[in-house]
Amino acid sequence: MRTFDLTPLYRATVGFDQLADMMDRVLTNDAGQSSYPPYNIEKTSDDGYRISIAVAGFADRDLSVEVKENALHVSARKAEDEAERKYLHRGIATRAFERRFHLADHVRVTGASHTDGMLHIDLVREVPEALKPRRIEIASQNVIEKDVVDAKAVN
Repeated sequence: MRTFDLTPLYRATVGFDQLADMMDRVLTNDAGQSSYPPYNIEKTSDDGYRISIAVAGFADRDLSVEVKENALHVSARKAEDEAERKYLHRGIATRAFERRFHLADHVRVTGASHTDGMLHIDLVREVPEALKPRRIEIASQNVIEKDVVDAKAVN
C-alpha cells in the first residue's frame, strides 16, 4: 500500500482542506471497503446523478436511506422472520449492510425508489445563484476621454 504525504498541498493552498481530507479518507478506507452490495453511480444529466444498489431479497421496510452532514447513509437489516425456513442452498445474500457515500457541497437527494430488487437514489446538484458565474460589464475608456475632450472644448 502506498502512502501519500499531503503536507505540500496544505502549505501551498488555502481553502482546499476539505479536498485533502477527502483524498486522505478515500486512500485509507479503500483497503477495508466491502464490495457488498454491488452498486452503480451514473450521471443522468448535467446536474443529475443516480445511485443504484442491488438489494435482492430486501423489502422496503428493511431498507433505510438517510442524509447526515453531506453524507448519504444506506443500510439494510433483514427481519428475523426466516427462522422456520430450512435452506438446501442459500445463494442470495441478505446479510445486513451499511454503505456511505460522501456528497459534494450543494448535492441533495431528491428521491429513492425500490423496484425489481434495485434501490435507486436520485441526486441533483443545485448551485446557488450567488455561486453561479456572472458576466461583469467592463467600463469603456472612451467614456472617460469623451468627458475630458468636452471639457477642453468648453474652456
